[in-house]
Formats: sequence, structure tokens, C-alpha cells
Amino acid sequence: MADHDRNLDHLYLHGFVERSNYSAPGGGGGSKIRQVDRMAHGRLMLSQAEGSFTSSDQQRDALTSLDPELRATGTVIVLEGATSREPLKLDSLNQRTTHKAPRPKWILLSVRPASGDQPERATVWVSDDYRAKFLELFRDYLNKETSAGNPKRNELVANIAGIKKATLTDLWTSDEPPSSHGTHWWEVWLEHRTGNSALQVLDTFLEQHHLRRLSPRLRLQDRLIVWIEAPRSTLEILLFTSVPVTEIRAPGFLDTIEDLNSDEQQEFVIDLADRIHAASENAPAVCHLDTGVLRTHVLLRDSLTAADHHTIIGTSGNDADPQGHGTSMAGLALYGDHLDELLASNQTVELRHRLESVRMMPGRHESSTDPLNYGTATVAAVSIPEITAPARPRVFCLTLSDRSDTPNDPGQPTLWSAAVDALATGTDSTREGEEFQLISEPDPEQARLFIIAAGNVADYQPDYRSNSETEAIEDPAQAWNALTVGAFTELVGTPTDPQYTGWSPLATTGDVSPHSRTSLLFNQKKWPLKPDICMEGGNVLTDGAMFEPRHHLLSLRSTDSATDMSLDSANATSAATAQAARLAALTIGRYPDYWPETVRGLLTHSAEWTPSMWKEINAEKTKAKVQRLIRTFGWGVPSEDTVLNSSRQAVTLVTQDQFIPFEGEKSQLRSFRLHDLPWPQEALENLGAADVRLRVTLSYFIEPSASRRGWKRRYAYASHGLRFDLQDSTETQTEFTKRLNREAQQDEEGNRPKSEASKRWTVGRDYRSLGSLHQDDWYGTGADLARCNNIAVYPVGGWWKYNPRADRKDEPVRYSLILSLQTKEAGVDLYTPIATQLSVPIQSTIPIA
Repeated sequence: MADHDRNLDHLYLHGFVERSNYSAPGGGGGSKIRQVDRMAHGRLMLSQAEGSFTSSDQQRDALTSLDPELRATGTVIVLEGATSREPLKLDSLNQRTTHKAPRPKWILLSVRPASGDQPERATVWVSDDYRAKFLELFRDYLNKETSAGNPKRNELVANIAGIKKATLTDLWTSDEPPSSHGTHWWEVWLEHRTGNSALQVLDTFLEQHHLRRLSPRLRLQDRLIVWIEAPRSTLEILLFTSVPVTEIRAPGFLDTIEDLNSDEQQEFVIDLADRIHAASENAPAVCHLDTGVLRTHVLLRDSLTAADHHTIIGTSGNDADPQGHGTSMAGLALYGDHLDELLASNQTVELRHRLESVRMMPGRHESSTDPLNYGTATVAAVSIPEITAPARPRVFCLTLSDRSDTPNDPGQPTLWSAAVDALATGTDSTREGEEFQLISEPDPEQARLFIIAAGNVADYQPDYRSNSETEAIEDPAQAWNALTVGAFTELVGTPTDPQYTGWSPLATTGDVSPHSRTSLLFNQKKWPLKPDICMEGGNVLTDGAMFEPRHHLLSLRSTDSATDMSLDSANATSAATAQAARLAALTIGRYPDYWPETVRGLLTHSAEWTPSMWKEINAEKTKAKVQRLIRTFGWGVPSEDTVLNSSRQAVTLVTQDQFIPFEGEKSQLRSFRLHDLPWPQEALENLGAADVRLRVTLSYFIEPSASRRGWKRRYAYASHGLRFDLQDSTETQTEFTKRLNREAQQDEEGNRPKSEASKRWTVGRDYRSLGSLHQDDWYGTGADLARCNNIAVYPVGGWWKYNPRADRKDEPVRYSLILSLQTKEAGVDLYTPIATQLSVPIQSTIPIA
């Protein structure tokens, strides 16, 4: 195919959408209610609740040294469920008075999901003033009936299997808590109160017990997060004080990361530096949140000015990169995996994007008085370049990870991942004294694109696939709004060095890299499909017993921080992420009007599985198993050509839209968007029985709810959800709309039936609708697709709908919908008839270096 047939702009759809409404049908759904002996069970639950309060009162009274002003005005108890099929009714566990200045009656603090033989557990604070009202819930169950003749409060009380007094362990929502010996750091989540009263009460407690709190703190919506150094025995007392603790987690503090080995100097570095033409100051930038960058390196210095070189930590100055990691990633973000060929050539290199750097990791021998939390560090790091160069478009490249706040449920949001999600939505970050805040309404005009590394395995095994499958993607790469990058490899060379005689590459060509983690340990029906894409991350050399993970032949060439002219060998998911960030910056430069949601979606949309990945996909017969493979290597590998260009036989259409998903006093009216598709009808019908692939990608950002209060229905982590569906070739538009109405309600209730239409899709609607980036491939004949005239985007409820707040009422949401048509039939032009309908002039563009 001639170059002028390949380097075509993607087509932008404008005016091919209309707003439609439908009201949700009544009835159906609901949680399953456990069958119990009403009188025996009700008396037992009432007795356990009363006993929990009595026991807690006795323990509170025994703390005679506790300042009377700090004594608790409520009791923390734990409600245990029975089975995951009969969940606790969390909606009933958050109650406030109806006065103009409402006071809490009882508050749902946190929820630990069922795991193994451990049932679901809800930790609840009950006000002393409303304890009798709380106990009345159980008496109502025993003595009163509904109009339908069922016990009152049946769904709440019947599904509770036990009630007990809370301990520190019950407030703990990470993995195993620290031991009872010694002093430890704790991440304490408080209910935010006006005027910092929560912090004042906590500080009084800390002062009386001679404990230390870090001065930085983070406010995320209705939660205030602080870090305390204390022995476990002292922290146990918090449950009997007026300090409004909602949950406690393992703190994730910034620590050092291992250096990447440097490959020694290359002969032509200076020659290449003389041939580089840096991009202009206002060009898009890759902003590295990493260990810093050696700005004076000759291959980086013209693309990273002193004004764009920042630090939030460390003592060695802005120009230092003590770890070497950030400098290595900067080279890959600027040149991709082309550095070897550029060094060997004599061509001029025209760069189209720039670099920024914020150092947020201490060096190996650096130390600070206090540790710095990842979430707070990220908020601080993001704000600096935005203040310095507010008009410059940028993509944030985050290649750091943390394993300390590991929840029982891998893939569960953490403070760090929630902070990333909030920043991505355009939530404003501010600082008042020592408090960082992420509390404003989402501002789509300030949305940010984060590209994050999936994380690397801890060690290596001969069975590298099983090794990757049993090591879950690391925090914060589970963030819903981020583009998460794993690693694959096509580097399968064998060294000629005699010391490696008998050694060979561990992974086969086109397979997942032995360095990369996966999301197979995530809850398959709850948490997002990660990684989204893969990029080259290198291979591992082995003799069957020993492993060499950094051999230069199986790694990528990049810049090194040892000297201003040295080169480095880089690998793993950090290297893959830096390359993906480069593609994102090039996309922003080529299509400056694309939103961050669109750029994220386009990189995933343009990815393709390698032949070895395809072989595994085609061998699977069920969509559940296909989903497991996507959790291993995402949607494959995007190329620069497919990300930036359409062709005659592979045309990409992009639309960016927004609407108010739920309206009315109780968000009862649902709206959806109906996209009329400008199909090349004649070209498709002429294909007859020949195969056509339609790829659909829906990308949007959600506002997170970071507190672990049970991510179900009205307490969902996501503010809202969107779904897409394609009109079937046998449906009228009216029939299509009715089906959407029915299936949207069923989706929220979790009981949507299987669809025959899903057979044409690779993933299917049940598995593609996780997270906030949804993608699927439709396969069929051109004649069938010609009759599929509409794609709908419709909402399902999140906490904006089920836990409405005045400042989120009627909040619009925006999304990017990306479609591509592709056929392997020779001589077919799908591009021209669509471009003609859109009145788009057809011209090729100059490829970007």
C-alpha cells in the first residue's frame, strides 16, 4: 500500500449523535435475603448488639487516664455477614438526623469484603445518643411487619450473622496489620469535620500520649488522611475516644528503588546530539514522576530545560538522578526504542515533543527526617509543572509502585490509586498549610492523562507465565482512569559471550515479558481489566537454574545518569510505560483537540495482539478465558503508525461528547446518547460474506470514592458508569432503544441475562464493562454490519446516583467513543466514502519522527 494511502488522519465525528431519554422500569433485582428462624435469630442479634455496647462501655470506663474531653461519644461495632450470596444491607448503616445541621446517628466506617472463609464485615460507629434507636432496628425485626407481611428490617437483620465489639484489627483495611511489638507508622483515615476539628481532637490525643504525626496530610472528599507513628497498644485506645477514625491502613512511603545497570559509552553519542532538533517550548511534554533526570545529558538537555526540572524531595539538587531510573526512562520517552538505529544513522532527528521531570524519590544514601506518602507526593508533584507551564499539554508518566497498602482484595483502590483517579478527572489540588486537598468538583477542562507501569515481578522462575499470573499488578496501576502498561517482548537473541554458553531467552517471541505482572488475581467481576496495553519490556536470560534479567542484548538502549554521555540498558514495565508515554505525547501533538480520555482510548484502540497472543486467544472457547488472557497482556501492542494514522482499509472514527446521565430530584430519569453511524453502505454491502472487524472503544473518567465503605451499588467506588451497545442487524431503532432500557436496569441490579448478540464480540458485554475503559471487537460480514446503524452510550449508576450530593446533582459527564472498520480484502476503500459523508478533504500527512 502506498504511503499516501496509510498516513491519513483519523476522522472526527461531529453532529452524528442525539440525546434520548427513558425511565427505568420498576421491580426486579435486590439482594438475596437469608432464610433464618426469625424469633431466634432476632433475639440473638439484639443480644449480641446489646452485649457489644456493654463490653465497649466497660472498656471505655476502664481507661481512667483518658481526658474526659476525649472520651468517645459513640461505639464502634462490627457486623458480620454470612455468605457472599447474601450481602449486608450497607444502605441502612449510614443514618443522620434530618435537622438543618444534621448529626450522625450511625456511620458506616469501612467494609472488608468476604475472602476465603472470612465473611463480609462492616464496621459501624453508633452514636451514644442514638444507641436506643439503633437497637430499635432489631426490635422492629422481631415485632413488626411490612405491608407485604414480611418482618420489618428483614434484609438488614436476616443477613447479619454476628455482631461484636470492634478492635483495631476491624478498622484495618490493608493486609496483615503490624505486630503488637514496637512502634510502627499507621495511615489513619478520619471523617472530615468543618474547621479541622477532627485533626484538633487527634492532635490532643497524640500530645497526651507523646506520639508523632507527619505534618503533611491529605484531604480527599469527606476523608482526612494522616500518618501517625505509634505502638499498636496505644492506637487501640483510639476506638474509645472522640477521634473520628473510619479506617486504618498500611502507609505507603517513598523508598529507594534499585538501579538499572548501565551499558557503557557508545561511540556516536555526541554525533547524534549534534543532529537532534528539539521541539518548541510549547510542544506537548512527557512529565516524569520518577527519581529525577540528569538534565545535562547531551541527548536530553535541549528537550528538558532547567525551568521544567523540578523536585519535591532530596538533597542533591535538581540536576541529580541518584537512582539512574528517571534518566533511563526519559531517554525512552524521548526516542522510544529507536536509539540504537539513531546512533548508527546520519539523519537529522526532528523531535515533536519535550520532557518535564519532577523528582519524587530519595537517593540510595539520602535520608529525610520524615517519610513522604505516595499519594501526597503525587499531588504535590503534579501541581509543580502545571504552575510552571500552565498552557503546555502534557502526559504524566508514573513508573514508581508500592506494595505496602495491599488490601485483601487485589485490585482494590488505595489512597494512591484514588488520588491518581481524582487528579485525572481534573479535581483541583490545593495546599493550605500542611494539608493537601483533592476536594473540588471534577473539571473536565483540567483532566489529566496518567500512564502507569503495571509493576515488575519480585523474582524469576522457569515457568515465567505462572510467575506473572501469581503476582498482581502493583499500586497505583489499578487506578481506573490511568492507562496501565505491561510489558511484552520480541527480544529473543542469544549472546555470543562465552560465559553465556548454553543460556537462552526465557520468553518466546511476542509473549508477555518475564518482568511483567498481571491482574489475574483481581476480582474478575469487579476490578478493571489491566494492563490496558503492552510495550517492549525486554526478556530474561537463563540457563534453566540462574537468571540474568538485565543483559543488554535483551534490553532497550537509553540514556544513563552516570555521565553526560553514557548509555544505559533499560527494561521491564517502566521501560514499556515510558514508550507508551511517548506515543501519547505524539498523539497530542498530531491531534491537539483530543481529550486525555481520547488519547488513552486511542492507544488502547490501536493495540493489536502479537501472533503468539492471537494463538492463545483463538484457542479459548469461552469469554471468561479470553478475559483472563486480556488480564495478562491487555489488548496487545500499539504501533506508532496505527496510533497516529488511518488507512484506506483501516479507518478510525473519533467522537467526543458529553451529557447529563441522570436527572430529576432522585436521579430517576436516565438519558443516553444515540450515535448514527456514517457507514460506507455500498462498500460494506459489496463485501458480501467477506469478514469485517469493527472495534469499539469507550473511554471516560470516573470520580473516585476512596474510603473502603463497601463498593456496592450506592457506595460504589465510581461516580458513574457508561456502557456501549451496537444495534443488531435484525433490530429496528425502536426495538434497540427498548432493549437498552431493560438491560441498563438489569446491569445495575447485576442480573442481566446472556445475549445471543454477544457471540459476535470477542469479550462480550459482561466482561468488557469493567473499569472506565471499555473495548471490544465485533466480527461479521460486511452485509450484516451495513444494517447496524447505531451505537448507543448509556449510563449505569454509581455513587453520584445512589448517594446524591448537592454539588454533584445534574453533573454532566463526558466520554470518547472510538470506532474503527477494518477489512483484509484487497482493493477495498472504506475511508473515502466515510470522509465524503463527513465533508473531510482526503490528504496524507507527514509522518512524525
